[in-house]
Formats: sequence, C-alpha cells, structure tokens
Amino acid sequence: MIPRNAVLRVGRPTDSLEEVTKMYVEGLGFEVIGGFDNHGDFSGRMVGHPEHAYHLEFTTHRTEKAGHAPTLENLLVFYIPDTEEYEHAIKRISASGFVKVKSFNPYWDGGAQTFEDIDGYRVAINGGHSPF
Repeated sequence: MIPRNAVLRVGRPTDSLEEVTKMYVEGLGFEVIGGFDNHGDFSGRMVGHPEHAYHLEFTTHRTEKAGHAPTLENLLVFYIPDTEEYEHAIKRISASGFVKVKSFNPYWDGGAQTFEDIDGYRVAINGGHSPF
C-alpha cells in the first residue's frame, strides 16, 4: 500500500507551458513550487501548495505536440464545503482565463461548476463536501 504521507503528482503535457501555469496559479490559487527547463527535450512546471500532499506538473516537449485533452471527462475535481470559499473560488477561476462549460458528465451539474483550460482539460469546483 502507498503510505498516507506520499505526495501525489499529477502530470500532463501542454503546448502552452507558461500560459497554462499562469491559469492554474491565478485560477486555483496555486504557487509555482518547482520547475525545470531543457531537461532533455522537456521543460516543466509544478504548481500546488508546498504543504499539500498533491501538486500538478505541466510539461512541454521541444518537438512533440501535446494537442488537446483526449476527452471531455479529463478533469480535476475540488470540493469546497464553505460557501464563501466556494464563491471566491468560482470568481477566481472565472477571472483567470478558464472558460465555464457545460459538464460532460451530468453528475457535476448538481452542485458543481465546470471550467476548461486552454488545452481542453477541465476543472470542476463543487460547492460541498466530498461524498467519500
């Protein structure tokens, strides 16, 4: 079993490294917590919070194109139970370049709002507690 104190990094490619990094920093209130340039043919940025057990990694390749998200169900979900924090999160992500979209999965229409980044990847902000 993976220990509870393990850090989870979710990585994905992008053709717009600096732009998508800025969107997630401004839209989700993350910080750039690491990065690298020209490591082989890759450059990357890690965003998140230094004390949280998860962060996101965006990478770009010098010659290979990442393209658009493979499906409309490629999404991250954040549960925000506090009403004021939820409303603030919606305002922040709406002002950062994410586009509000209709959720592909109708489950998220019940209490969440879905947003899409410039690569077609989605973020759902749920106003409530996680059911798990």
